[in-house]
Amino acid sequence: MLGGMTQQGQTMMWGGNAAFIEELYEKYLNDPQSVSSDWRSYFDDIRGGVQETAHSAVQQAFYDLGTKRRGGPVVVQAPGLAGTGQHSGAQQASAALVTAYRVYGHISARTNPLKMRGIPVVPELTPEFYGLTEADLNTPVEDGPYRGTLRKVIEQLKDTYCGTIGFEYNYLPANERAWFQEQIERGLGKSRHACSTEDRLRLMQKLTAAEGLELYLKNKYPGVKRFGLEGGESFIPLMDRIIQKAGTMGVHEVVIGMAHRGRLNTLVNIFGKPTSVLFDEFDGKARISDNPDVAGDVKYHMGYSSDIHTPGGAMHLALAFNPSHLEIVSPVVHGSVRARQDRRGDSERQTVLPITVHGDAAVSGQGVVMETLNFSRLRGFTTGGAIRIVINNQIGFTISDPRDTRSSRYCTDVAKIGNAPVLHVNGDDPEAVAFCGDLATTYRQKFGKDIFIDLIGFRRNGHNESDEPRMTQPIMYREIDQHPGTRALYAQELEKMGVLSAGQADEMVNRYRDRLDRGETVVEEIENLAQSKLAVDWSTYTDTHWKDDEVATGVPREKLEELGLKLVEVPEGFKVHRTIERTVIKPRTAMARGEQPLDWGMGEMLAYATLLDEGYGVRLVGQDSGRGTFVHRHAVLHDQNAENPFSEEYMSLAHLRSEGDDRPQGHVEVIDSTLSEEAIMAFEYGYSTSEPKSLVLWEAQFGDFANGAQAVVDQFLSAGESKWQRLSGLTLLLPHGYEGAGPEHSSARLERYLQLCAQQNMQVVVPSSAAQIFHLLRRQMLRPYRKPLIVMTPKSLLRNKLAMSPLSELADSTFQEVIGDQGVQQARRVVISSGKLHWELFEAREADKEGYAGTALVRLEQLYPFPYEELRAELSKHPNAQVVWAQEEPENQGAWLMIRSDLERVLCPGQTLTPASRPRSASTAAGYASVHAKEQAKVIADALGEKIKPEIIAEEKAEAQVAQQQG
Repeated sequence: MLGGMTQQGQTMMWGGNAAFIEELYEKYLNDPQSVSSDWRSYFDDIRGGVQETAHSAVQQAFYDLGTKRRGGPVVVQAPGLAGTGQHSGAQQASAALVTAYRVYGHISARTNPLKMRGIPVVPELTPEFYGLTEADLNTPVEDGPYRGTLRKVIEQLKDTYCGTIGFEYNYLPANERAWFQEQIERGLGKSRHACSTEDRLRLMQKLTAAEGLELYLKNKYPGVKRFGLEGGESFIPLMDRIIQKAGTMGVHEVVIGMAHRGRLNTLVNIFGKPTSVLFDEFDGKARISDNPDVAGDVKYHMGYSSDIHTPGGAMHLALAFNPSHLEIVSPVVHGSVRARQDRRGDSERQTVLPITVHGDAAVSGQGVVMETLNFSRLRGFTTGGAIRIVINNQIGFTISDPRDTRSSRYCTDVAKIGNAPVLHVNGDDPEAVAFCGDLATTYRQKFGKDIFIDLIGFRRNGHNESDEPRMTQPIMYREIDQHPGTRALYAQELEKMGVLSAGQADEMVNRYRDRLDRGETVVEEIENLAQSKLAVDWSTYTDTHWKDDEVATGVPREKLEELGLKLVEVPEGFKVHRTIERTVIKPRTAMARGEQPLDWGMGEMLAYATLLDEGYGVRLVGQDSGRGTFVHRHAVLHDQNAENPFSEEYMSLAHLRSEGDDRPQGHVEVIDSTLSEEAIMAFEYGYSTSEPKSLVLWEAQFGDFANGAQAVVDQFLSAGESKWQRLSGLTLLLPHGYEGAGPEHSSARLERYLQLCAQQNMQVVVPSSAAQIFHLLRRQMLRPYRKPLIVMTPKSLLRNKLAMSPLSELADSTFQEVIGDQGVQQARRVVISSGKLHWELFEAREADKEGYAGTALVRLEQLYPFPYEELRAELSKHPNAQVVWAQEEPENQGAWLMIRSDLERVLCPGQTLTPASRPRSASTAAGYASVHAKEQAKVIADALGEKIKPEIIAEEKAEAQVAQQQG
């Protein structure tokens, strides 16, 4: 039996068997029948009904050994291996101890530069846990690179796994685990991160620069917020090491995202930002632009880019702009990296590296970190892994007690969601930090996965330079006050080694300070930024204000028919679902030929197809975008005869060229995303800021789902251009409309977007027909500027015949911001509305044409920028009319309060303006279908007003006849 008390037989944990057991357990998790009945029974027992990792099996075996060790060494036998007599009990227990160091050594590692919490004692790392005696410590051990007595091997293990780096990697797949173990153990003890004299001098220079800048700013600008790096200075040599190492491994671009801590230091000492520019910012002299529409931002939010030399050639560095929402920049960086990789045609994700920098409290406290990790290896979002650095100052934002910051041992335990290894490293050991930089970069390039570096230091000041942390952390800061600083400690070590002569460290400090005094760039590897050929080219889109002339968006009818027929083609042998065949393929074939009007889905798909045909890219992302939440799009089809559990997919948008046509078409992706709003929208925003030649769309299942990504809308979409001059053409598709679906599935919160509109920052549109969505999406790409586009898309209107459009409207028209009522002249009443409500008003009016004669229905398709001239011209046709703004939303929601002044500006003299809406409400909509129906009927009735009395109609008819006879 497994776990028996015999002194003979092999232990599960002996030598190579540890890896064997873990691989066996992984097989068991995938298919329990793939392992023998003995192993299956054992794994069933230790799981206890809970799905665990392979590492859990090894962990349970440790406890089997520990709890049954009474009376001397205990052997845990593997099924089928008992009684071989190959190893003594002491040897088997020793092998278990060696494996325990690989698994648990990080807990007892000396990774904390502060001693206030001490080093935890791990029973599994003690010989006593396995019943080993003093005499047993002389047992010979051979395991990988470890040779000698158990006593000697324990010292080697402590040096490897309990030094200034703590390694967490045993939950990785077997091949990665074996690679990690080999990398760690290849050079035992401190020799594993041995540096050359040149390396040590560079580390010293970077530490000097990191500390020197903070001291300089502290003295020059006392009390001014800078969110300094004091206590975490090793971050600068770590970043330098990663970038230089990445350059040797084929990386040509690095995109970095980080919050405030250490940002100014990074700009100066990594990116080479001239210190004179930084000082101007401190002095209040620097401005992005003199344009009054440019608000700018505080200096520790600003991004930057530069080119530097690396051993592998020139490298472009980009630091993302970042608001105070801390971790929100992480998915933005990933989106930008993905776009840059796609532009390079880098399907292996090797040439562009994302580095995200986190705070210890934020990495465990902000949910967007988990969301980003979760999609890090998904098809539509992977960037080949990121290096994630935690500047762990052990105090978070205000506190230092882990009991109040997280529920796990480490702030980095979220890494396990992405199956990412973690390197915990003591910031006071720069050479260990450099080793972690090399290891992390190599792992990322080799395995294409995320890896964390938990850089443990402290924060010499409070949250900012005016905060006093000693009020709440007296014990911690008594120790911090006595700490000489990482640079001083390393200088002493290098002097002992003979790398630095006496006084040389002080000379390095003086030289750096002199360069700061001169306002120079302090990074010697800086290239000529102005001539960069590695950055994204936005020169075509620098005109960021609207033009009066409208771009032509029509497409020749022959091209529309050609592409429309391509959209309904499927490969030979590919079986389409019968419902799709009946409701999509056949009708769209007729639509493409002009035999019937186009519905919304066909108009949208033709917009994408024509853009792709013209060489633009299209990237559409949402939680059900392939099919469409309301089953209207069907951009991705699934083979009904597929035998693979992951069914075969076909996307006609990717196959628009006929055989023999070698012209390249644009790159297209239609992605069903993970169930995330904040991180995915942020990813798409990042993508759009790095790829101006692609139409990038994020689609909500229901419009109000965008609420979960409000920070992205508020901080990036609406204000990114004003704060940072950062352009984006991201399009949001937000299903909106009151159809009795309740308060969570009716309103896309139109008022929130309109509230954010100012200074021509974005567009808010409510299109009402297939032709309108076609021209709108094409206009978004064809105009020579990039602005976010917010589209209130329909639900029931997707199949409403009134919203269908003939093919000629796609060929000969353009997007109309205002659509007048051509059938009514000199109206008594003009009702302005948007979206599906217009068609409901239309149907109600048509049901009683005489009663509502003289009522004109005007569609306001674009709410911002407000089309003053177009709407004024339309209202001038009805100078004596009463004007009504009609909306489905309650009066305190929707567009009314946000555009009321705009509507009043375009009224003709004598015209009055009144609203028709639901009454003010705390909820967006009623939850009861019967209540909804009554409310909707009242909105329509209020909008159309009282019917014209029959006698008035008769009198007008008579007057018209007399006028005709006289004429």
